[in-house]
Parts: sequence; structure tokens; C-alpha cells
Amino acid sequence: MKIGIISDTHDNMPKIAAAVHLFNDEKVDLVLHAGDFISPITADKFATLESSFIGVFGNNDGERLYLTKRFEKIGPIYPDYHEFEFDGKRGVIMHEPKFIDALVKSSAYDLIIYGHTHEIDIREGKTLVINPGEACGWISGKATVVILDTGTMHPRVIDI
Repeated sequence: MKIGIISDTHDNMPKIAAAVHLFNDEKVDLVLHAGDFISPITADKFATLESSFIGVFGNNDGERLYLTKRFEKIGPIYPDYHEFEFDGKRGVIMHEPKFIDALVKSSAYDLIIYGHTHEIDIREGKTLVINPGEACGWISGKATVVILDTGTMHPRVIDI
């Protein structure tokens, strides 16, 4: 299974389109968005995804009701965090890195995904931690996503 991981798109429509194109080309099975979509118009670009989709809200997502409505046909956006299962493993996705170290120590999850910091963070171990960095490129000047092969649990950081 392949999982596409994206965060902090912040309305950068060309970067969102590039990420969706990459995820479709790579034939990912699931895309996880770790928050800060910003505007409901982002649904226009995500609507062309050829995979399942799960997102969580970020601290800058103000229009949550309309974001939820616009993403209804694409996939759910959860309020704070979301636990999920994949390939017999457990994962959790959140925006802000609350209690990351404690979650890693707990060994409750095989995969922890977060965003918010706009910085790439890959920590391999019994629990894999992934922050894909920012897809928008507004803060760092570098727009990135991650594709995770769940068979090997090897993440690839990709510039978009």
C-alpha cells in the first residue's frame, strides 16, 4: 500500500495540483492531509484525487463548516486528530504536534503524522513519525510531500 502525506497547503492551488498529480501518478491508495487547507476552494484541486482521502483541521482552517461540505465527496476532515488502520497497523494524524514524544514512547501507534511546523520531520523506529513539511512553500521556500510504502515503512520526501 502507498500513502500520500501532505500538510500545510495554505491555498497554494498550483502546489496542491502538483501534489494531486504526483499522488495519482504514483497510484497512492490513501492521501492523508495534516491540516491547514485554509479555504474551501482547495477542494477543487483535491477533487481529482484517484485515491481515498482523510484530513484533519489545522489551526488556520477558519471556515470549517464549508470546508467539510466541499470535501464531502472527496473524504472526511476530522476536527482535531484521527486514528486509522492500514495493513494491520495503527496510525494517528493530527495537525499540531501535541504529545508526540509521549505518543512515540507509548508504542500505541505504528505511524504518527503531523504538520503545523512547516518543517520536515522523519523519525524512523518502532513508531514512524512523519511531518511532510509544507506543501505550500510559503514559509520555507520548499514545497514537499511524502509517499510512504507501508510494506517497508520507508518514507520518501518529494519536492513538488
